[in-house]
Amino acid sequence: MEGRAAAAYRIEHLSIGFRALRRYFAAMRNVEQWEPGKFVVHKGHLRGSRDPKALSIASRVIADATARFYADALPRYARGALLDLGCGRVPLYAAYKDRVESITCVDWANTLHPNPHVDLEQDLNGPIELPDASCDTIILSDVLEHIRRPEQLVQEMFRLLRPGGHVLLNVPFYHGLHERPHDYFRYTEYALRSMAEDAGFEVLQLEATGGAPEILADVLSKTMLSVPLIGRFKARSIQAFTGWFVRSGWGRKVSVRSAKDFPLGYSVVLMKDRK
Repeated sequence: MEGRAAAAYRIEHLSIGFRALRRYFAAMRNVEQWEPGKFVVHKGHLRGSRDPKALSIASRVIADATARFYADALPRYARGALLDLGCGRVPLYAAYKDRVESITCVDWANTLHPNPHVDLEQDLNGPIELPDASCDTIILSDVLEHIRRPEQLVQEMFRLLRPGGHVLLNVPFYHGLHERPHDYFRYTEYALRSMAEDAGFEVLQLEATGGAPEILADVLSKTMLSVPLIGRFKARSIQAFTGWFVRSGWGRKVSVRSAKDFPLGYSVVLMKDRK
């Protein structure tokens, strides 16, 4: 019995070592050049960066709300071959790298700022040049609003997923124009659900991310940034106060209740049925 236990122990640890080795060799392209950006792991928790070069002072509340969604969803759903669509500088890499076996980063070409992590340069408005059922997890973070034909992209994600695979995505709702001129849509929960179900997905989660307090903080602090001398200090103060407020019991209730009619954005988990 002791011999069997020792053998089982060795096999288990060999398997763990093999999985770790496989993840190492399947790491993101040019991983040695990667640096934390919009999101950082702080004291074991994912949150928005406090570095103003990586994230605007006026965007900390919305980034924190988005980070909470991914911090909860990635451990539950991320696995296997992960596809990061519209990856940018891959801000969520630290949150999912140890949970998947391979990473494919897709984004459109940007000749002014070459991205060393992109595996496939691809306009997401058209067919994605990857095989059917080639991935287990898809990340689409702050991307769908920049797609001219969103239904087509949702259908493409369904094609790319293996049965039982998941899409994790977030979109803004109350948000200023950004990345002009490539800012096309703001989606209600009904539009998101309709597009997903029409493509064949099961909607596992569709929740508002932030409510009226977060919207007010976002608009006020971004407006304050244009005020000379005191603007940055005021914006930072508004963001800090709102972050504290929505974490408090009463503030959390205000945020959740107001989000039904005034959502800052939405977070979504979709699944492709195993049939």
